[in-house]
Amino acid sequence: MNNTPIKNVVIAGGGTAGWMAAAALSKLLGKAINVTLVESDDIPTVGVGEATIPTLHIFHQLLGINEAEFMAATNATFKLGISFESWRDVNKDYIHSFGYLGQDCWACGFQHFWLKGLKKGIVSDIGDYCPEHLASREGRFAVLANQDLNHAYHLDAGLYAKFLQKIADKFGCQRIEGKINKVNLDEKTGNITSLNLENGKVVEGDLFIDCTGFRGLLIEDALHTGYDDWSHYLPCDSAIAVQTETVNKPVPYTRSIARDSGWQWRIPLQNRTGNGFVFCSKYMTDEEAKKTLLDNVEGKLLNEPRVIKYKTGARRKHWNKNCIAIGLSSGFIEPLESTGIHLFQKAIVRLLQMFPSQGINQSDVDEYNDQTKKEADNIRDFIILHYHLTDRRDTRFWRYCAMMPIPDSLAHRMKLFKESGRVFKKANDLFGETSWVQVMMGQGLMPEQYHPIVDMMSDDELKTFLDKIKNGVHKRVANWPDHNDFINHYCKSSNG
Repeated sequence: MNNTPIKNVVIAGGGTAGWMAAAALSKLLGKAINVTLVESDDIPTVGVGEATIPTLHIFHQLLGINEAEFMAATNATFKLGISFESWRDVNKDYIHSFGYLGQDCWACGFQHFWLKGLKKGIVSDIGDYCPEHLASREGRFAVLANQDLNHAYHLDAGLYAKFLQKIADKFGCQRIEGKINKVNLDEKTGNITSLNLENGKVVEGDLFIDCTGFRGLLIEDALHTGYDDWSHYLPCDSAIAVQTETVNKPVPYTRSIARDSGWQWRIPLQNRTGNGFVFCSKYMTDEEAKKTLLDNVEGKLLNEPRVIKYKTGARRKHWNKNCIAIGLSSGFIEPLESTGIHLFQKAIVRLLQMFPSQGINQSDVDEYNDQTKKEADNIRDFIILHYHLTDRRDTRFWRYCAMMPIPDSLAHRMKLFKESGRVFKKANDLFGETSWVQVMMGQGLMPEQYHPIVDMMSDDELKTFLDKIKNGVHKRVANWPDHNDFINHYCKSSNG
């Protein structure tokens, strides 16, 4: 396809995605390639993706990032899950926590043992059998030796980009300031050859990474890649973000509060709180949304609320010719389950694994696009689940969500769980059995039966088994300190 060795990589755009790519490429491949990042000081980044999921540990381990140092630099707090408030119905709440529920066996997940226990009246809330779930509710946290890395972070996205920029600088990434005003293509191959900047500079490269945000300046404006629109499944198309002063101790979870035509997020950092409202413009104006958000925040406003418009969906190709879209230019699945930074990271790691040092092969491009599409489709289905599986019928928005058509892949997962209690993790599936179980049950879908292997236990044996897990969880979490006390001891920010 293109036998030109890849020596010069140009990243168009900064922000979280751009600097994640720059830090990873320059540190891990910097001896073999030249990395250049082009960004304009005049173009603001979206920069509201302040909640993450535990997979970020993989990226940080690759880059040798010290957790306490990173957290202090980004005003970060710990995150053990998400509290979904009024999603199943008004005033009906649940938590989707990280970690694992109870104890599985070779034939089935823990939910099958819990379901029989529920039938027998010998269990409590399923979250009592998961340390991260209980710790979320009790406001506790600890990092211990040999502990599973089942925690994530709330962080300042702007400070995170600066933190990564220092790593990229250290390993030789060149930053060029300037606004791109033209993308030059090879007349024969259609590949990108260079970028013209408004200041007259020309930046040449062999491989281009598009981190220009929703616009997709390279992948779409120049290469006309196409976009699959998912707004019929995920109808919210707008968000308003604002920061407020902290009035309470930070909790170790993200709050997602369902409103009449969307949902509100509340993300606690060490020095402030990130707030936002995701909504559907078909059912609510920007002004109504702004009022809804400002009526439901705590603390003094630190900035003016700003409206962000978007369209959920994905590029038809994430790698097209010699351009790879990473970040919002690749597509956008709304931030309900904090998957944005994960998708940035996964795209970067996938590129590193398949880096075309001797030239671009179509087979690599096809494999990259196939893996990326499947992962995005699976995450899309998981997000749709929250909207569609609801008892809410109190507004036009929720009635639409409950009645809307859903992908066959999601309909199958819901039917399988309802009829048998089974969940199977697919290839390229980010969310595992524990996540699907918590959200489906939390939204009101209860299985009609459990696996027959559970009946191999007597009722007394089942009670002993369940009680041992629950008591172990409570004993473990009781030894964890207060979340805020631990932050102050472990990773206190100078800005906190």
